[in-house]
Amino acid sequence: MNRLATALALAISLVGLSAAQTTDKSATPDKAAAYYNFAMGHLYAELAGVYGNRGDYVSKAIEHYKAALKADPSASFLFEELTDLYIQSGRLRDAVTEAEDLLKQNPDNLDARRLLGRIYMRMAGDTQQGKVNEEMLRRATEQYQKITSEDPKDVDSWLTLGRLYRASSDSVNAEKAYSQALALDPNNEDALTGLAIVYSDVGDTKKAIEKLRALSDRNPNPRTLAALASSYEQLRDWKSAAEVLKRAVASDPDNSRLVRSLAQDLMFAEQYDDALKYYDQLAQDEPRDPQLQLRISEIYREKHNYDKARAALAKAKELDPDGIEVRYDEVNLLEAEGKTDQAITGLKSLLDETAKKSYSPAEKANRAMLLERLGILYSNAGQFQQAVDAFQQVPDLDPEAGARIAVRTVDAWRAAKDFQKAQQVADAALKKYPQERMIKMAHASLLADMGKINEAAAEIRSGMKGDRETQIALAQIYEKGKRFTDMAQALDQAEKLSKTDQERATVYFMRGAMYERTKQYDAAETEFRKVLAVDADNASALNYLGYMFADRNVRLEEAQKLISRALELDPENGAYLDSLGWVYYRQNRLPEAEGLFLKALDRIGKDPTVHDHLGDCYFKQGKTREAITQWQASLQEWDSSSQSDMDPGEVAKVKNKLESARVRLAKETSAK
Repeated sequence: MNRLATALALAISLVGLSAAQTTDKSATPDKAAAYYNFAMGHLYAELAGVYGNRGDYVSKAIEHYKAALKADPSASFLFEELTDLYIQSGRLRDAVTEAEDLLKQNPDNLDARRLLGRIYMRMAGDTQQGKVNEEMLRRATEQYQKITSEDPKDVDSWLTLGRLYRASSDSVNAEKAYSQALALDPNNEDALTGLAIVYSDVGDTKKAIEKLRALSDRNPNPRTLAALASSYEQLRDWKSAAEVLKRAVASDPDNSRLVRSLAQDLMFAEQYDDALKYYDQLAQDEPRDPQLQLRISEIYREKHNYDKARAALAKAKELDPDGIEVRYDEVNLLEAEGKTDQAITGLKSLLDETAKKSYSPAEKANRAMLLERLGILYSNAGQFQQAVDAFQQVPDLDPEAGARIAVRTVDAWRAAKDFQKAQQVADAALKKYPQERMIKMAHASLLADMGKINEAAAEIRSGMKGDRETQIALAQIYEKGKRFTDMAQALDQAEKLSKTDQERATVYFMRGAMYERTKQYDAAETEFRKVLAVDADNASALNYLGYMFADRNVRLEEAQKLISRALELDPENGAYLDSLGWVYYRQNRLPEAEGLFLKALDRIGKDPTVHDHLGDCYFKQGKTREAITQWQASLQEWDSSSQSDMDPGEVAKVKNKLESARVRLAKETSAK
């Protein structure tokens, strides 16, 4: 009401001035009449807003704005006021008619074009939500093209034109428009941000970061910092994104959206303690939000603090008892705890309860994700036919997932050691998706499993770029064929093409494994130490190095520390459990070793090496029958292994131990 009173007072005070000048017949603008009509129009516009866009107030406001424009056509701000009024009152069609009439009278009336352009933009719809009227978008673009052509120094119109081009997915012209705005105003934040977003749209994230970093260094406001963080997120550089968002939150600590983004990026960067601080604070401020409790549960799950993870999950369940995400997180927690069967039961129950005859696009995407996850759980549990059955339901819901699901199906049959079915699926997938890189990789890897190394290597090279990923794939193929000279050459090329420490660490790890298999133990240790220099918590490297010591029966205390650390990072990993059991076996801590081997088999399923280790442990404890059973199981697993996994030397060792055990058992039996 204060605003209304001010506008009314202004209008009354101008009545006399307007009346005194209405008889002026000169061609110059009638500023007093324009000001009076503007004030009256503004008053009625305010009244219309207060009383729900009452028609008579809107009409009077429009009449006065028109009169103001007639008195002073040069007052461009009046067009903005009139446009806003048309938009506010929903009279967009009237606005179009008004602007078009003005342009008929004077095609060079740029303000009329601006009015028309703004109205068309509003009529185009919500570009952020993808609800766009393409015709209105085209008309708006045409108006701003004409405006910038007639007034090439109009920065605001160049910016608007850039936004319109981007909404039309015309990145080339959007870049030109934003660049033109920057040429006129090099420090224009909207132009810099818009240009960075265009670069991001076309996948040139590095160029986007370059622009946004320069802008945020000069003027580190929350908006530019958030845009810079978003670009880092596209590169999955969560650590850099979090660092940027810390600056944004420092300048706007009450902005919960920024704080949420920061907490999430810290979590993705595995800076769990820092992420937890922000999520705990958010949860205190918003105690009814189940999503925050879910994130807290997820962090505790990653930290292997399952009690606290379950407590946070219980809070989320209390807030959203029927929430799909809550139930899905419960499945993830059960799996992390090693309760795979319970996880499968929970996920299958969720799928059964949400089954329908038809699904919306969002429901299809969600169900496809759940079915794929179910297939992975089945596969991890050794239930391979059930895994394939789950995978086969996914493409009907999400056709774009066809290639990925084919690879998962091939992997399931490979894990089941049914190479005939794996080849049938892989051949069909290669025929259906001949250009899909993941399919070529899976098909070639299967050929290598079957001992067809040259054919597999040729398939990797055929039609694929000689990039780092290709070299890594070749190294894996040659490793399967025990062609370590060729493997070394591929790894050397992969290292040259690696750009980050993490990419180089992958090469170091593979090279370390290669050296270990060729019994170059000092060289292998050097490579694994390189991995740990990049990532001190690389569980795979910690385990491999520790197992290498244990297998040679050297530096057992160090081996125990290395593998124990790997298990802290991944407590349910069957391979790591077996490694620590092997250390204990070497240290003659046989009951502890036995318990770890049994737990490893429970996690891994059937594995020739773990069965062999457990057989050694039983035999050393005098449990000859149990040892024989385990060595027989080991040989059965070796017999069903792929050609590439078969190790004749290890098989011979197991056979010799089995024969010795049978001799011992015969002597023990006869002695009784």
